[in-house]
Amino acid sequence: MENLSPKDLILKTLKEKASLKQDVYAISLERFNQFKKALEQLVKEISAEMAVFDKRVKVTYSDKGEFEAHVVIGGDLLVFHFHTNVFLFDNDHPLWKTSYVKEDGSRAYCGIINVFNFLNDSFKYNRDNDMGYLIARIFINKENHFMVQGKRQLGFLYNDFINAELTQEYIKAVCESIILYAIDFDLYIPPYDLVKEVTVQEIKAISDNLQLKTGKRLGFKFQADTDDL
Repeated sequence: MENLSPKDLILKTLKEKASLKQDVYAISLERFNQFKKALEQLVKEISAEMAVFDKRVKVTYSDKGEFEAHVVIGGDLLVFHFHTNVFLFDNDHPLWKTSYVKEDGSRAYCGIINVFNFLNDSFKYNRDNDMGYLIARIFINKENHFMVQGKRQLGFLYNDFINAELTQEYIKAVCESIILYAIDFDLYIPPYDLVKEVTVQEIKAISDNLQLKTGKRLGFKFQADTDDL
């Protein structure tokens, strides 16, 4: 090991790690912009066809700035959010056992795009107590390799991190899979015992902005979810 002074060690680490994170950030943000363009085009196509079939069903795309985009698809609102930080897979993650990451540990640093599913009415009526759910996380490394962590098809269609590069075709396919999952993820009636008691304040608020907590799955947890949800 090199006999470096503390200052030289700081500089060495900065040159290696900080520059790497800048590279990962840059390519991840570029791909996020491609996701936004793909979503906008997909929504445009779906909206045009739905307008002929049923004008009541809203399908819209909204760019919410550099790091966020919204898609309204029927009663659902999908929030695509780009995280501005770069993350490293933890030491227990199976990827560390692959030759791909063993050969170059910097490949385990990733940018992340989170996708959340809300009820559109939660935003429309300012129901701040309503729940949204993380339905997918898209990981992108410095070499444009990617994987998606999610439920059902989102968890097994896009998990070849070692070989898969995030092409335009994959971006479109991931967008379609996320939308399909969201519209198939129905609003369930919560258990009676969970909602049988309300406060006076809550019941008064119903006439104003429907403050009783609503969500597509009350008690839903991303990591503990079962595949039938």
